[in-house]
Amino acid sequence: MCRCPTHDCQRYVGRALLAAFILIHLADRPAEASSPRLPGPQPRTIHVFVALCDNRNQGIVPVPAVLGDGDDPARNLYWGARYGVRTYLERSPDWRRVAAPATPGGPVLERRVFRHALEPVWLVADAYRGAAIRQAVEDFLAAAAGAPVARVTVADGGEPVALPLGGGAGLVVYVGHNGLMDLRVDPPQRRDARRREAMVLACASRGYFREPLRRACATARLWTTGLLAPEAYVLEAAVAGWIAGESAAAIRERAARAYHCHQRCGLAAARRLFAAEEAANGEGENR
Repeated sequence: MCRCPTHDCQRYVGRALLAAFILIHLADRPAEASSPRLPGPQPRTIHVFVALCDNRNQGIVPVPAVLGDGDDPARNLYWGARYGVRTYLERSPDWRRVAAPATPGGPVLERRVFRHALEPVWLVADAYRGAAIRQAVEDFLAAAAGAPVARVTVADGGEPVALPLGGGAGLVVYVGHNGLMDLRVDPPQRRDARRREAMVLACASRGYFREPLRRACATARLWTTGLLAPEAYVLEAAVAGWIAGESAAAIRERAARAYHCHQRCGLAAARRLFAAEEAANGEGENR
């Protein structure tokens, strides 16, 4: 059957008018009828509380004066020295420094923000004045218990990113002298139902921090059983395991290998120096 050109033209015009009517109708719909944009996932943040080494104000075996000045973060053993948190992470290929707002002040002398080279994870490290070690310990424990969330905004690829700190961080870490050997602090009470994760890189931290972290309802992903140097290579190794979602045993093994690599203390001895708890059910390794 032959087709009529006039009939085809009429059909084409009719379809065009219908399409135009639909477009006009959609354009007249109110903007709020469109689907809302869903918020993206919260950034994964690690908040590290560093109590600067201080020969005068902490019960430690004295270190060289240049390393043990708790008011001088630039050269401090736990911050600006070769294996201090700031210097070690600034030199690490796994982390890059991110420009951040000014240091919060008060007991915190310096703040550094780092972004992981491969994963969308940020690490915020605060250097506390050596004489303010009590405040550093209390702030760490409060964060483990879910203290009110603070935020710091940084730029990532030109876009602002609000990083949750304190009780909003995915992992909180204390680095420095074990202040609970010398001080008594009020154990924190958990603020909400969330079970947070913590690490304590200080001498014999399991024996001193076990009860405060239990009161905070926090899981110790890494702590220690004896005397050690709480230097940043252990922090970097343990955090790498946490980012990868590894088990307590794997995180502990990473920490032990890093410690042995730098201290040459023997891998078996290094393994005995660290302990950890599983995140899911609280059943620990080497408890």
